[in-house]
Amino acid sequence: MSESVAAAKTLFKRFRTMLYDCDASLLREQLASLCGAGCAARLAHPIGDLQGPGSLFEQGYAPLLTAIPDLERRDYVVVGGLQDDETWIGSGGYYTGVFERPWLDIPPTGHLVTMRYIEFFRIEGNQIVEMKLLWDIPALMMQAGAWPMAPSLGVDMHVPGPATQDGIVDGADDAQTAESFALVQAMVDGLSRFAEGGADAMQLDKYWHPKMNWYGPAGIGSNRRISGFRQWHQIPFLKAMPNRTGGKDNSWDCYFADGDYVVFCGWPAMKATVTGDGWMGISPAGQELLFSSLDIWRCENGMLRENWVLIDLLDVWNQLGVDVLERMREKTGATK
Repeated sequence: MSESVAAAKTLFKRFRTMLYDCDASLLREQLASLCGAGCAARLAHPIGDLQGPGSLFEQGYAPLLTAIPDLERRDYVVVGGLQDDETWIGSGGYYTGVFERPWLDIPPTGHLVTMRYIEFFRIEGNQIVEMKLLWDIPALMMQAGAWPMAPSLGVDMHVPGPATQDGIVDGADDAQTAESFALVQAMVDGLSRFAEGGADAMQLDKYWHPKMNWYGPAGIGSNRRISGFRQWHQIPFLKAMPNRTGGKDNSWDCYFADGDYVVFCGWPAMKATVTGDGWMGISPAGQELLFSSLDIWRCENGMLRENWVLIDLLDVWNQLGVDVLERMREKTGATK
């Protein structure tokens, strides 16, 4: 592990502690102490792009803290690595607390809720200078009984952390790190062969463990085994968007390994056109879409055993001209 990655993990531990013992009265000052003045933060739709720790507090965390005053951050994966000489931290986990007041017009439940995240942080000069924060907002809508779109094909549930409980990686073997990255890259290369030879050409069983778990975002859901992944996610996705493409270019923020874990941040990561009979209740408009997708894979004995995935689904619908939050307001009576 490089010195810059080790230093970044030490800095990020302060960020994690700050949001675990979250105090709304201190958070603005704490963010300013950790983030550069020009820190660029990208959040899921409808929050969008923010500039500087002040905006991140006012438009990102403060409204969430108003809704969930006892907000608590729980990381189950924290890894670090280099991408084009830039130092990145990747993390996955969930926010939790009692949902007491509306947030984004999602009605409060008065009960404990959980909202998954996959987040990436670029560290430079002992400061956070860039953030990619993808929060699973649809999951909170579902817990509030306010989901206005088609039901998930997979299972919507509280997604667990790694089965091995070793996701907070302080130090990792370089050989294992390289082996993990090579495994994921080979799997990704296999996915790209779908256009040439269909599902068989992807050779999923060569890379994925027989008891693999794929933890998708709310709206898609989670699945177990290759058969579950294919039936409840991959086949519907590829039927609707057979021309999907993705590749390493300037839009890929980071892609690296740390021990048994490999992480990816692409904002956007892929483009595709909805055709056929549509996807997730979306009619085939023939419109090209950009997908923001963040991944965490866990490798075990040369196979992929777990995969945490988030996609900015509200942004996907927004690109098609569907305002999911307005549909939710109509469903809950928040629109007068």
